[in-house]
Amino acid sequence: MLTADQVGFYRDNGYLLVPNVFTPEEVAALNMVTDQFCEASLSITASDAIFDIGPGHSAETPKLRRIKHPIKQNPVYDQAMRNPRLIAILKQLLGDAIRFDHSKLNIKPVSGGADIDWHQDWAFYPHTNDDLLAVGVMLGDVGPDSGPLQVVPGSHLGATHNHHSDGLFCGAITDTPAETLAAKAVALTGAAGSVTIHHVRTVHGSAPNTGAQDRRLLLFSYAAVDAWPLVPEEELDAFNSRILTGEATFAPRQVALPVRLPLPRASEDDSIFDNQSHKQQELEDA
Repeated sequence: MLTADQVGFYRDNGYLLVPNVFTPEEVAALNMVTDQFCEASLSITASDAIFDIGPGHSAETPKLRRIKHPIKQNPVYDQAMRNPRLIAILKQLLGDAIRFDHSKLNIKPVSGGADIDWHQDWAFYPHTNDDLLAVGVMLGDVGPDSGPLQVVPGSHLGATHNHHSDGLFCGAITDTPAETLAAKAVALTGAAGSVTIHHVRTVHGSAPNTGAQDRRLLLFSYAAVDAWPLVPEEELDAFNSRILTGEATFAPRQVALPVRLPLPRASEDDSIFDNQSHKQQELEDA
């Protein structure tokens, strides 16, 4: 699926945009299921195990920010995570032994959506090596006004930034001004069915959606099988059940990399939006 130049670009820059990975029929099936979840979210008044909603959410003013763990909610999402064309790409970037890590479906409503502050996924889940990446499946056309994913090229080869605020992990970079990062960033726009790929250490974020349509980005994270988490969160059988290709191993591959543990937590909730609000609160109090 990828040319040698594309693979080289990913190695050098820490991201990639690949068009036409998902067919129009596959995108339509994903959107049909997502429509059903969006409709169901209109009746809730607080975030729960499935939905992450923003302040002021109601049936009249929807503020759905995320569908949590979508592959657990509907088999259509699980099928997308295992898409053969996508797996072929992953093998070129991660090798033949691949583990699925986690999923989420981020939504930015036309009312502005929610921005996501600059961060590195590596700060949330450091491993024994950094052969991890995230794939974003565009469920609609994404333009510059849609609040597209923005990445800082080459940042995956640099430092692991501080993501702590007032002594607590807040899930947002606090040691570099947002303006400095934004000046270096590239927006990843494309047609429905395209995918974004970014390395686990790549600095990224997104602005609010000011376009005419909701922005839906279905996110899947994957890892090399020999990349083991430094902060385990599940039992061994569950951990190994997520292997998609290759065999389980008890010999994690260890690479000397800069690491900051995401502890102590600012919140028990698994929402990046709530985590990052702690940084905003500190700035307002300063």
